[in-house]
Amino acid sequence: MLYNGRPVDLTPEEEEIATMFAVMKDTDYATKPVFVKNFWEDWKKVLGPKHVIQKFELCDFTPIFDWHAAEKEKKKQMSAEEKKQLKEEKAKAEERYAWVLIDGVGNFRVEPPGLFRGRGEHPKMGKLKRRIFPEDIVLNIGKEAPVPECPLPGHKWKEVRHDNTVTWLAFWNDPINVKEFKYVFLHQSSSLKGKSDEEKYDKARKLTSKIDSIRESYTKDFKAKDVEARQIAVATYLIDRLALRAGNEKDDDEADTVGCCSLKVEHVSLSPPSSLEFDFLGKDSIRYQNSVVVNEEVYDAIHDFKKGKKEGVDLFDRLDTSKLNAHLKKYMQGLTAKVFRTYNASYTLETQLKETLGATLNEKTAEYSRANKEVAILCNHQRTVSKGHSAQMERLEAKISELKTLREELATDLGKVKKGKPPVHSTAKRPPTAEQLEKKLAQTDARIAKMTLDLSVKEDLKTVALGTSKINYMDPRITVAWCKRHEIPIEKVFNKSLLAKFAWAMNVEPNFRFCEADGGADEDL
Repeated sequence: MLYNGRPVDLTPEEEEIATMFAVMKDTDYATKPVFVKNFWEDWKKVLGPKHVIQKFELCDFTPIFDWHAAEKEKKKQMSAEEKKQLKEEKAKAEERYAWVLIDGVGNFRVEPPGLFRGRGEHPKMGKLKRRIFPEDIVLNIGKEAPVPECPLPGHKWKEVRHDNTVTWLAFWNDPINVKEFKYVFLHQSSSLKGKSDEEKYDKARKLTSKIDSIRESYTKDFKAKDVEARQIAVATYLIDRLALRAGNEKDDDEADTVGCCSLKVEHVSLSPPSSLEFDFLGKDSIRYQNSVVVNEEVYDAIHDFKKGKKEGVDLFDRLDTSKLNAHLKKYMQGLTAKVFRTYNASYTLETQLKETLGATLNEKTAEYSRANKEVAILCNHQRTVSKGHSAQMERLEAKISELKTLREELATDLGKVKKGKPPVHSTAKRPPTAEQLEKKLAQTDARIAKMTLDLSVKEDLKTVALGTSKINYMDPRITVAWCKRHEIPIEKVFNKSLLAKFAWAMNVEPNFRFCEADGGADEDL
């Protein structure tokens, strides 16, 4: 790299960290002051006080960036045979880490060192994720099992445990948030993981028979004289109806994210006569913006909770997650905000799929995607519009335009042939028959319909992340039963990973219903 216009030598460790930043030179992260500040502070610690590099502004990472771009291009130019050989060598090296006796292993790779990105405006973006060594890792294996060989000579595992009451196989401290841990679990297709998933959805399903009485109970407390009881009632209402997370305490250096119990007065605005305007950073620093019409008593309660409080003060100042969870367990054993969220996500999916009107396979799968979208909106599962979205849409529109032109030509030729005249647009030696033209016309119409539908769905879903709700919140039995009722291949809505994860749900009957009684998140709050 260059410093103040001159080449500078770096040690392997210094160069590795410089490369982490250099490869991100043209990304949005490299323009964010917090990212640059955190990177520079961590890199300075490695460079040391006497290093020639003293100011970030004088650093030019272009030579490293150019080298990285050239290496990427080399990989692109590799032959299919070379790529196959590389893949086989990698698989062979990983083979001995990928299995346990009971089931497959999940993600067994330790995250490589790099610069932390986070989501949204995370205060730690740009900080160095240090290399994880065997001395950081605790293993969990059977008492009779041989201890896995340490992959780095001269190193040893931090600890080896034999705990058969947990399902993790290894863990280490997160290098960025040291109070948190990273785990290696069983593969999502494992029998233990599947059993856990089934129990999770069955617990949420139990709410069906209790939801009406729960709602009746918290509604009575909207006017409670006891402030804590009133705050618990309103918080439960918001968690139930808006699928908000409960919210937890955070340290100053953690992302400023908010849940229901940690809402500040500035996060909720009143809009007469009975609308609430929410604006805060939720999990993973994803912004939650929502305007909802609420129960009049809830509106009045929020007004009272805000009264006389300055910015930065808790809206629910008599409430925390432990109090809320203790109260929820009075309604139903094991009831938490996540159970509400799982229940309402599954209820919403099932309700949206009740009226499946599509005639073709493509129309039905499009309806499923739109139902999935409603769940994602409820759960605030957003994504940024991909950089290639506009170009992708333009290509689709151009293709549709070409097909429409082709259709006009086919229709013209069909009219000519039916009148006994030669077709205008055919270049074949033997002119097509009316029957051949009709068949081609029908095929072209089908392609236009499919592409137009694809275009509509892609545009409709461009800012919504469908995967999270599919993986974590929507009971897969709803999807499997719906596919069976409408004769849709399950592969059309579940990818290979989900098919493996939800193998336990595949034998469900077509008449399965998640909700056996009325209830769920309503549009009219």
